[in-house]
Parts: sequence; C-alpha cells; structure tokens
Amino acid sequence: MAALELIKGTLDVLILKTLSWGPLHGYGVSRAIRRATGDQLQVEEGALYPALRRLEARGLTEARWGTTDTGREARFYHLTPAGEAALEREVQTWGDYVAAMARVLEADRPPA
Repeated sequence: MAALELIKGTLDVLILKTLSWGPLHGYGVSRAIRRATGDQLQVEEGALYPALRRLEARGLTEARWGTTDTGREARFYHLTPAGEAALEREVQTWGDYVAAMARVLEADRPPA
C-alpha cells in the first residue's frame, strides 16, 4: 500500500489518540501513528514538533523530560484532562464525518 497524505486538521487528533495509549516522546508518537496505520500515514518532523508544541500551548498535553529506551533524554508528552475531553469530542466528530462520507461514497444513486 502506498503512503497517504495527512488531511489538514488530522494530525492533532492522531497525536491525541496516540498519547491516550500512554506517554510518548516525539519519535514514539510518529512511530505509533505509522505502525497503527500500517505505514500508510507517516508524520514528518517538520509537522510533528510544531503540532506537539501547539497542543501543549493549548493545555491539551504536558511534557516532562525522561530517558528513552536508547538512553537519550527526550520530552515525553501525555494527555491532560482537557486533552482527554478534546480527544473524545474529536473522535465523535470524525466518526460522524466518516459515516457521512461513507453514505455518499457508497450510494449508487442520488438521494430522493
């Protein structure tokens, strides 16, 4: 399967979802998204780190310094309660969006 481009506005919710699985550093977030999508979505550093800073500035995540599996120092991000609530809203919105798109794309004729 070929890699897909991220649709504008999807990166934040993907990051929030990966952080719902537990604290991760930036590379860990990128790797989790790549693995969860079967390598179809790859997040470039140039998009990832500004998004992580944006989510932290909005109070949806917090970061603490820690040590990676390889012994390097890195910032580990985790969801705040506000981030958990935002993720819940975003998941609902995306579910509604996907269902609406599916209704149109699966239709064999225009609606009456």
